[in-house]
Amino acid sequence: MIFRGRAQRPTLGFWIGLCLAAAWLLPLSFADADPADDSLRLYAVDIWHDPPQSWGPGRGVFLGNGLVLTAAHVVDSAARTRPSVRIAGMDLPAKAIKEGKVEGADLTLLSIDEQKLPIYLRMRRMPLCEKKPQPGKHVIVAVPEETARSYIMSPLSLPFRVPRKFSTLISDVGATENSGSGVFDAGNKCLLGIISRKFFLRPNSGDAGSEERDIAKYFVPASTIRAFIPSEYRF
Repeated sequence: MIFRGRAQRPTLGFWIGLCLAAAWLLPLSFADADPADDSLRLYAVDIWHDPPQSWGPGRGVFLGNGLVLTAAHVVDSAARTRPSVRIAGMDLPAKAIKEGKVEGADLTLLSIDEQKLPIYLRMRRMPLCEKKPQPGKHVIVAVPEETARSYIMSPLSLPFRVPRKFSTLISDVGATENSGSGVFDAGNKCLLGIISRKFFLRPNSGDAGSEERDIAKYFVPASTIRAFIPSEYRF
């Protein structure tokens, strides 16, 4: 699903797209990663459908206590896709605790059997960040394979007007698609949000030689995540 708007620059079209994971796209090309950031890869998981989706795995974040958070469009309807979570080299069936919607809170909370996890994972918890995202703040995006450094962008820095509900942004971290990936505070290592969409500029048909260009990704912020998670599952 793609939404189109009007750019302030007359020669560029403005598009917003869902970041659907695609294994056939370019390999992960994250830059400026710090080796110390690799500890966050323990919380990064893959999400598969049954039968497996042709475009490759979706992404998610292990919160602890058997809970996994991802974008709603990664799972779609859990009753139909019958998701499983790949974590610590295992594929564990997942059940939906709460499912959001793409046009609302693009979040889904899953549960897996915690007793099947190795002890080092059963003891871990990923806290939600308390402070609001501030422009310029360094962040880390984590997937199972590796991590990438980025920073919070101000919506005012983009060459078009961003809808207010998509105002929590990070600078694009490469050509890879990564819906459901966690965005973490680089200092406190808490969860700032879940990647949901990307912003990209597509040249108009008359712009010879111009290429489509990813410039930012929107993440569902921790404040929305906190309100989304049922009280009995918070910790």
